[in-house]
Amino acid sequence: MSTMTAKKSRLDIPALLAWFIVAMVVVGLFSPIFGPDYGIMDVPRLALCLVILAIAGVRYELGFMRNPFGDLVLGIITAIAAWLLISTSSHHVGQATLGFWALVAATWAAAWLFVERLATWRNLSPLAARLINLAIPALFGITLLVLWQIVVTGAGVPKVLLPAPSEIWVRLTNSGPTLWADFRQTFLKAVLAGYAIGCGSAFITAILVDRVPFLRRGLLPIGNLVSALPIIGVAPIMVMWFGFDWPSKAAVVIIMTFFPMLVNTVSGLAASDAMQRDLMRTYASNYWQTLFKLRLPMAMPFIFNALKINSTLALIGAIVAEFFGTPIVGMGFRISTEVGRMNVDMVWAEIAVAALAGSLFYGLVALLERAVTFWHPSVRG
Repeated sequence: MSTMTAKKSRLDIPALLAWFIVAMVVVGLFSPIFGPDYGIMDVPRLALCLVILAIAGVRYELGFMRNPFGDLVLGIITAIAAWLLISTSSHHVGQATLGFWALVAATWAAAWLFVERLATWRNLSPLAARLINLAIPALFGITLLVLWQIVVTGAGVPKVLLPAPSEIWVRLTNSGPTLWADFRQTFLKAVLAGYAIGCGSAFITAILVDRVPFLRRGLLPIGNLVSALPIIGVAPIMVMWFGFDWPSKAAVVIIMTFFPMLVNTVSGLAASDAMQRDLMRTYASNYWQTLFKLRLPMAMPFIFNALKINSTLALIGAIVAEFFGTPIVGMGFRISTEVGRMNVDMVWAEIAVAALAGSLFYGLVALLERAVTFWHPSVRG
């Protein structure tokens, strides 16, 4: 009885979203969307209202086409609705009123409803399940970009405060050589070099700390102190030591990535329990055999955790370090100079390149982790 009561009291998210969409569509039907000159006979608004009302009210309140095909229809119609909103708002920049924002809320809820239904698909092949797992975060990101575009154009936000994604895309396509030169200077030189040296030296130091007990008490507190140093204080010193080119930025990256790798590796080397180490001793294994056959494999989840954390820290450190002295190239240099020129679209283009590079770098490390730690329960699950 208690189980049945719990099932009945559980919130029905699709139904709530459907009712919310219907309510927002009703508000949009009886409110002007671009001021008093655009009333109920505005064709784009009527088309948008009707398609959203159809897929929301009919499908989910009357139970029509509650299946994967109907869910795909929902996604297609939601995409059409989003396109209508973007196209109409681009012709009436800054003139959006209550009806327009109600339709925006309805379209957002329809996108949420589509993703909600997409996550419930069952009995899929492994390839289809993997594609669905990739599609859900991708659709979430696309939804955020669409809302960003609609809000900026509908509310008439000044470009100097927040450019629309379409303006950032134009800047990306028109500034390819400049963006590539900045990416090569910051990521391919400073980030990769600093990441490899920082993580590699921290890994070797962790082996020494594990091998020599007094280093654990003496070195780890110093490493903690170094990790607490602010980037804005370290970066100018590194510039004075190593010059204005990429080696000084790589030095900052080394400082930022060293301690997370050291701590995680030391913790991972201690992950094996006493019974496993005793078993290795019964096989007459020495320290290095135990290290390579037992302790390092057990430490791999900890090591890759540090590698993933450092993949983002390295890019942040290199970009911030370029604010304090660099040649006339680099992502941090470009961001600082273009902000002073009020070219905010170029700043966002650099941010987009940095975000894409950091995400791909993180994904590459995550894929390598799955290949190396295939035996771990988190991967096997």
